[in-house]
Amino acid sequence: QVQLVESGGGLVLTGGSLRLSCAAPRFILSTFTATTMAWYRQAPGKPRELVANITTGGAANYVDSVKDRFTISKNNAKKTVYLQMNRLKPEDTAVYYCYLTNPWGTNLWGQGTQVTVSS
Repeated sequence: QVQLVESGGGLVLTGGSLRLSCAAPRFILSTFTATTMAWYRQAPGKPRELVANITTGGAANYVDSVKDRFTISKNNAKKTVYLQMNRLKPEDTAVYYCYLTNPWGTNLWGQGTQVTVSS
């Protein structure tokens, strides 16, 4: 069964940094290369929101609230997408989910990883 495996969440103080990883170890490399990857987050009592995505061509898009603080990147050889989060704020506290989609109709969610930013 194809899965996405997330890691890297945790507790950090305001202004700190974390890097989230999302690996797709069972994907065939050629099909992983054709994926668009994204990170979403969901805070308690709020809807899930798109944080950032990265296309097959490497173009990245961000929600305004994280621009200039977060960076999404993709390593096709490792079949992994990353979210580098700097200058974290308490309002970044949420469960972060990675998401994968490709031209063949595959849509997968990761299991979620908790990020807590303490003031």
